[in-house]
Amino acid sequence: MRRGVGAARLLPWTGPEGKPCYLLTDGTGHLSRRADAIEAVQLGMAGELLGHAADMFADHRATPAQLRFLLARMHEALTDVHRIAESRGARLAASAHDDPDGSHLPEDTDS
Repeated sequence: MRRGVGAARLLPWTGPEGKPCYLLTDGTGHLSRRADAIEAVQLGMAGELLGHAADMFADHRATPAQLRFLLARMHEALTDVHRIAESRGARLAASAHDDPDGSHLPEDTDS
């Protein structure tokens, strides 16, 4: 049996012209899993970049060119993280709209 299609999901990449890409999905398909994996990689890279930035800021020998390069990478990472936050926020809002009293939320289980 096929599940219903949910709200459009903002994907963690852009199209060839830099425009946002969306996916109409119930959240269980191949592209949804691929998007989840890419988001995980992007978040992991952003976290690693934060550590690298802390090291560079502590190093008083860092050159202006190195700091500009770091800033460019941080801009890219922040753009990715912002897109992920927008996507997840929209999905949470859609989920709350579909289940306003929370009666379909999974129960917490202690493992």
